[in-house]
Amino acid sequence: AYSESKLKSFVSEMPRYMRDPEEIRHVPRNLAECGIRLVVVETLPKANIDGVCFWLDKKSPVVGLTTRHDRIDNFWFVLRHEIEHVFNGDGRGDLDGSQIDVDIESAAKEDELPPEEKVANAAAQECCVPAAELESFYTRKYPYIAEKDVLGFAGRVGRHPGIVVGQLQRRMDRYDWLNRHKVKI
Repeated sequence: AYSESKLKSFVSEMPRYMRDPEEIRHVPRNLAECGIRLVVVETLPKANIDGVCFWLDKKSPVVGLTTRHDRIDNFWFVLRHEIEHVFNGDGRGDLDGSQIDVDIESAAKEDELPPEEKVANAAAQECCVPAAELESFYTRKYPYIAEKDVLGFAGRVGRHPGIVVGQLQRRMDRYDWLNRHKVKI
C-alpha cells in the first residue's frame, strides 16, 4: 500500500541519487517500498508525453515515464513532477485520458498551465536545482556562464551537471548550450 511518509522520506533522499546517472538504478526499488508502481515505456509515435500519474485504487498510485527524452535532466524533472501529483492525489478517477499531464514543452506559457501542473513543475524544479541557489548563480554569472562555473556549481549543489544544464537551458531558452552534459540514461 502507498505510504506518504515513506514517499516524503524518499523525496528528501533523492538528491543523493542525482549526482551520478548510475544511481537511477535505485529509484524503482525505492518507489516500490513507498507503494508506488513505476512503469517506463518507449514513447509512442506523435505522443508528446513524458510522464503520467494515475491510481489503480485509493492505495495504489502508478507513475509512468516515457523514453521520449532519455536524458538525466528530464528523468529527474519528470519523476519529481509525477511524485508531486501522487502527493496531491492527482490522477485519481476515471482513466479516460483527462488525467494525463500537459506536455510541458508544448505549453505556450507557464501561466497557461492548469494549477496542479504549475505546482508539480515548481516542486520538480526545486528538486532538480534549489531555486534560490539557481537564482543566485544565474544572477551572478549570466550572460557569460562558463562551463567550469556550471561544473563547480553542480558539485556544490550535489547534482549531476546535466541536471543543472537542463535548468539553465530552460531559463535562458537556449537548448543547445552545453548539451553534452545532459547524458542519456
